[in-house]
Amino acid sequence: MSTAEQDLTGRARLRDAAIEAFAAQGFDVSLRAIATRANVTAGLVRHHFGSKQALRAECDATVLERYRRMKEDSLAASPQQVFSNLPSSREGGVLILYILRSVREGAQAGTQFTGQLIEEALALLDRAVSRGLIVPSRNEPARARFLVLQSLGALVLHFALNPPQDPEDFATVMQEYYAQVALPTLELYSEGLFTDPAYLNEYLASGAADVPPAGSAGTAEPR
Repeated sequence: MSTAEQDLTGRARLRDAAIEAFAAQGFDVSLRAIATRANVTAGLVRHHFGSKQALRAECDATVLERYRRMKEDSLAASPQQVFSNLPSSREGGVLILYILRSVREGAQAGTQFTGQLIEEALALLDRAVSRGLIVPSRNEPARARFLVLQSLGALVLHFALNPPQDPEDFATVMQEYYAQVALPTLELYSEGLFTDPAYLNEYLASGAADVPPAGSAGTAEPR
């Protein structure tokens, strides 16, 4: 392996170690602890990234990309494939805890990360609608924002009430969270909640919703 290839491999190994460290221990974890996890010296972390802030930025981008890829893979897979892999997904547990830490952190980093999640969700929803997997919305950006904020709120509350016994056991974290949310989420998204659209119709008739009059959610008509 060339020096350049070794350097790239070392950088990726450090980044992945940092993602796991941030997920398990939070963003106050030291560069030394990250280096120990990656089995390198702390100086090598600074050599590759320069600062903890730059390392965090690359971790954020990588987590978002892996989250996007995981969602896209689940859309492309059959239900049988999704359910055979997801409950014990170690990577899924890492992503869940990393996202949780970022949202709970608040401030600029957490706000920016949440905004990026919403952008990713909107792109995924658009692709899912075009493939006929989900019904269209009267306001796709509003739906994407609502779904992300709803999911993040549930995530924060779940782990506030049920702290993981071992944050390092990412597969178990994923499995336990999945066991709590899978059924109600799929039931609600697949079968709906209200037995008739009376509340929605009244809301639309009141003029409170700023939506075009043509078409409706669940149709492919222009809106």
